[in-house]
Amino acid sequence: MAKKKTIYLDYAASVSPNPSSIHALGVEARKKLEGARKEVTDVLGARKDEIIFTSSGTESNNLAIQGIICAEEWQTFFRSSVPGVPIPARPFKKLAILPHIVTTNIEHPSVLQTYKLLKKRKLVEISIVPVEKNGIVDPKKIKKEIKNNTVLVSVMYANNEIGTIQPIKEIAREIRHWKKTRAVSFPFPLLHTDAVQAVNYLDLNVEKLGVDLLSLSGSKIEGAGRVGVLYKKKSVKLSPIFGGGDQEMGLRPGTENLSEIIKFSKALKLAQDTREKEAKRISLLRDYFLASLLSSFRVLDTRKLSGVQHPEINGDLQNRLPNNLNVTFPNIPSDLLVIELSERGIMASAKSACQSGESGGSYVIKAICKKPDGELGGLRFSLGRQTTKKDIDYTVKSLSEILQKLKKWYD
Repeated sequence: MAKKKTIYLDYAASVSPNPSSIHALGVEARKKLEGARKEVTDVLGARKDEIIFTSSGTESNNLAIQGIICAEEWQTFFRSSVPGVPIPARPFKKLAILPHIVTTNIEHPSVLQTYKLLKKRKLVEISIVPVEKNGIVDPKKIKKEIKNNTVLVSVMYANNEIGTIQPIKEIAREIRHWKKTRAVSFPFPLLHTDAVQAVNYLDLNVEKLGVDLLSLSGSKIEGAGRVGVLYKKKSVKLSPIFGGGDQEMGLRPGTENLSEIIKFSKALKLAQDTREKEAKRISLLRDYFLASLLSSFRVLDTRKLSGVQHPEINGDLQNRLPNNLNVTFPNIPSDLLVIELSERGIMASAKSACQSGESGGSYVIKAICKKPDGELGGLRFSLGRQTTKKDIDYTVKSLSEILQKLKKWYD
């Protein structure tokens, strides 16, 4: 029997089969979409109806934060459970109290700027907990900031600049302890973590972490599609943050980017399957990098380069991502070093790409430095699967040459 010819006349829906279409090709696309969703749930230890595909980590963070603030659940709860909140207070802008959020001072811009925007619009109260000098937040200080009207605690799993790993499990435990002290059964605060940087090296099992919301992005996984993911615990109620169709459980309108989602799900699985082996390999390479860098400075010392001071390592050396090395060179602006390295074919960064257009140094480095300088920052070297020992040797040699070149500027 001859194979039936397929004629595609649904270009108004999408130039490729749309998972929302009910024709045969649409049904097939839906199967592939749900297959990819299943792969993500297997990695996270979640349910299929707890995974929402977005366009990026930034959108995932915004959906988690604004979706909670816009939701009716916390409004209904506080009207009935928190003393002093009048019953007829609707809409929520008229509540006697605003929803309260706890976060840290080194979160990604997509988190911090979202909170500041909500605060400017007088929709939330915010408590920003400073991290310790090693770049790690104290879970007890997070707990201390929780109040009766706290709806969300948001702490990133691993920092994008200095690589420090935050104690998410301990923070979850402190939140549970706080809830147990309440006279009524409190579902709040919820715990959100931005796990975008953690995806290649840390365990993402949401049950073990104790989180209610978790954000991911394909931009940090080699071979992944340019999409994002938001894990939302089934019991958590979110509101969509913009209008459109009812895709992704009605929380993220817009046709799903199927080809990129499929690439993401497969790359995520591979990254998690190999994370322990890769973390061991790359941490050894990172440690070699640091040892070589310090050794090169001992050589510079013998040449009496008075303008060049020993580098300062930013962030805890133990509780950090294995591929991250962030260094401050006193007296030398990090942006200048990025440019000098770039001219030699070495690509590093001075701060998050999301704030690269802003003037001044990194707010993350300022948060942990003893003597912060408005123009100085951290020079971030982040290693990947393609990084080799030869790459490290060339980088250290180039840095030494650059510092000798700049020496006359700082004598």
